[in-house]
Amino acid sequence: MSGRRFRVAHVITRLELGGAQQNTLFCARNHDRARFEVQLIAGGGGRLDGEARQIPDTAVHLVPYLAHPVSPRHDLQAVLRLREHFLRHRVDLVHTHSSKAGIVGRIAAHLAGVPALVHTVHGWSFNPTQPAARRRLYVALERLAGAISDRLIVVADGHRELGLAAGISRRERYAVLRSGIDPQAFVDSRRAPEVVRRELGFGPEHRVVGMLACLKPQKAPLDFVDAAAVAHARDDRLRFFIAGDGELREPLLARIEARGLRGIVLPLGWRDDVADLLHAADVFLLTSLFEGLPRAVLQAMAAGTPVVATAVDGTPEVVEHERTGLLVPPGDPAAAGRAVLRLVGDAELARRCAHAARRRLDAEFDIRQMLGKLEGLYMELLCGQCRRSTATARTPARSAEAG
Repeated sequence: MSGRRFRVAHVITRLELGGAQQNTLFCARNHDRARFEVQLIAGGGGRLDGEARQIPDTAVHLVPYLAHPVSPRHDLQAVLRLREHFLRHRVDLVHTHSSKAGIVGRIAAHLAGVPALVHTVHGWSFNPTQPAARRRLYVALERLAGAISDRLIVVADGHRELGLAAGISRRERYAVLRSGIDPQAFVDSRRAPEVVRRELGFGPEHRVVGMLACLKPQKAPLDFVDAAAVAHARDDRLRFFIAGDGELREPLLARIEARGLRGIVLPLGWRDDVADLLHAADVFLLTSLFEGLPRAVLQAMAAGTPVVATAVDGTPEVVEHERTGLLVPPGDPAAAGRAVLRLVGDAELARRCAHAARRRLDAEFDIRQMLGKLEGLYMELLCGQCRRSTATARTPARSAEAG
């Protein structure tokens, strides 16, 4: 085995514009090619497909069978196709991401006899907003997949405890590895904040509140609009933008109209100038109902934009109330609106939180540190498998000598 590169396959459901997807692409792009041959398997149709195809020295497979909604027939097909792929390419380690790919990918890897199996819990497939029967089903599936996983990587301590409380795997199989960013990429903006604000139609007299999020139920974008209505009713200098797109775009537009906030709340769609938008904002607001460790919050902290966020899952592990930001209950737009008003109205509190937030982003949240620790975990698992395989192969010879 000495000198051989290990074959590593990352599997993710779809390459949408999100933290899990961006971190997966960073790993695929930056893995040590002296030690690893890298593959990336994802369902086609994501916004980041083009970026994935451009990663050098990486076998990128954009496949149709991971793009379907949850369906027993399609999911069984995905298991069989992935098993075939892992066998054909003799993959040494499979690393799955996201809920659907996490379940079908791990089952397929187990059936293919892949030596090492890792899954990152960017967010559990079960959450408090689901009907009880669906939640029980997803917990059962996570238990099944957890039982065949060599390591479960969680991005927050709370996710490990939640998994253990649900009976998913054993504590020694968990590893806490923060979802990293490149903080330096957000310290400065390419364009002056006043230029970006002017392009958005905001003047120097306005106070700007922004959110970066996929428009899906998890992120509760309609709560963002309702929070904007609460805050704007008390301070008409406030203006809002939400950068992202998704299934709730039409309901979002309808809520903006219903609240009389046309021109006050701007839906920007997907944007690539994230650092510029963050520097143009006076406050960052995230209204999620559940989370992993939200990358957008880390980006706002690195940019020095004071944060208001819902106190869910991994968020309170970085946003400490009244120290590195303000926390509000999920599903409470009125509280979010009041928190925004508090930061807008208290410049010293906003400055103090932003300064402390930047200092909070130590090496633990650096994406390069994340990758180094991840590769160390890979080598620990793969070398352990090599030792066990060698010991097994030598056992008959030792028995013959003893005879």
